[in-house]
Amino acid sequence: MARTAAFPVFDLGRFEKAGGAEREALGAEVDGICRSTGFLAITNHGVPRAVIDGVWDQAKAFFDLPYEEKYAARAPYAGYPYGYLGPKLEALAKSKGVDTPPDLKESFNGGPLSVPAGLDDKDALAFCYAETIWPAAPAGFRAAWTAYYSAMEDLAQRIMRVFAVAIGLPEHYFDSFIDHPISALRALNYPEQAVPPEPGQLRAGAHTDYGTLTILLPQEGSKGLEILSPDGEWTPVPPVPGAFVINIGDLMGLWTNDRWVSTLHRVVNPGADEGGGERRQSLAFFHQPNWDAEITVLPQFLAAGERPKYEPVRSGPYLMGKFRSTTK
Repeated sequence: MARTAAFPVFDLGRFEKAGGAEREALGAEVDGICRSTGFLAITNHGVPRAVIDGVWDQAKAFFDLPYEEKYAARAPYAGYPYGYLGPKLEALAKSKGVDTPPDLKESFNGGPLSVPAGLDDKDALAFCYAETIWPAAPAGFRAAWTAYYSAMEDLAQRIMRVFAVAIGLPEHYFDSFIDHPISALRALNYPEQAVPPEPGQLRAGAHTDYGTLTILLPQEGSKGLEILSPDGEWTPVPPVPGAFVINIGDLMGLWTNDRWVSTLHRVVNPGADEGGGERRQSLAFFHQPNWDAEITVLPQFLAAGERPKYEPVRSGPYLMGKFRSTTK
């Protein structure tokens, strides 16, 4: 385990090749990280550079389009999960009950690439399995997007196996919860800021993520992502070259009865000496268990006679409620 600017960096390939005591020791390190900040960088992840560059370039080309062309791929109504979401239509802090001005960002959002056979839950079909509203341009956008989404599904499953080892479970314990995940991929563009933000207005307000884990690809050299550290201070998260930034979400906190921290984070407006109002781009893959997966506190995180902090939740309805609390 190495560190960049006091930020933990985990070698996934090393873990996957390790066995015995080394594997358990690496899992224990991840457990320690997830108990403190819940954020780490993953290197040696095996995602092809061509897949990453492909979606990155296509997303940039999409956001470079005139607003009218992007707007043609818009979500058809407030609360629809996929398609283009224009500036100032979301306030993530509201998911934590904090009323703020709308976030300074635009995004394109896409969901699962297929629907499980036999699924007939109307809410699932209308929400998580709703159709992605694909843009007409750029021409290679959909192919690049689906290649990256598939790579993120695979990577998330591999990280969940690390998590299982980290909390003393069989490596494949979580597999049955995530064999039909309802994950979403979001391309984010924080436009150049020609006008100063309103008081309290951020690029993304303080929030936790809702699912198991998020795989973030920040723009190289970009600044602004911060986490609330255990001492109550906002701490910058440095981009690590060649790595994905991983953070755990609410459902891992629930599974572990808050042994693991679903960390509050935000994207601030950097100062003039850090790029000021310059444009910033990122890609975020929000991994979410199957629609019907029941997430309940694992027994090893309860002392004899202790009541869990949380009641069981179903993955899909929990996600749907959180998402709808943030949109305008």
